[in-house]
Formats: sequence, structure tokens, C-alpha cells
Amino acid sequence: MSDRAGWIVEARAGRDKGKLFYVIGVDPDSSRLLLADGKGRKVAHPKEKKPGHVTCLTDARREFPHPVTLKLQRGETVSNRELRRALGAFKEEMRLGKR
Repeated sequence: MSDRAGWIVEARAGRDKGKLFYVIGVDPDSSRLLLADGKGRKVAHPKEKKPGHVTCLTDARREFPHPVTLKLQRGETVSNRELRRALGAFKEEMRLGKR
């Protein structure tokens, strides 16, 4: 799929500023990231954002070992429910100071 698929990012610009998303792909024509959180932005209709408008919270160096992350990196489909739960687990780790 994409070398960025499976990253967790935080929106820095727009009406969704401060929200967390999973990168589920990259638009090959415009190089925009395709973002979904499973609630406001579903997998079927991801949000397109420029890479400069997000902050990467996880990447190749700072991984989040969750089954959803691995599925996205392999190019497998994920459900909205899986995305919501994974992002909830990530937020909990951030709250507890593990990230």
C-alpha cells in the first residue's frame, strides 16, 4: 500500500485540528495522505490532507505495536471499529505517559 500506512498522525490545520488519525494510504496523484479515524472519517471516505498539515506521532522509528497498525502496513482492510479501538488505546498510552 504505502510506506506511511499505519502511522498515527495529529492534524495541525483545518477544522479537525488536534484530532488523531491513522494514515490508511497515500493518493498517488496529489501525494496527499488519506486519513481515517473510524468515527468522523470512515475508512470508505478518508480525509485527504497535505503531509505538512499533520504531525506524525508514530512512524518507522516510533512504532505503535497494535494489530491494526500491522494490518495497515500489510495493505489489509480494517474496519472503522478497529480504528476507533486502536486510536483509543493509543490515546490511553499517551495519557499514561508511555508515549
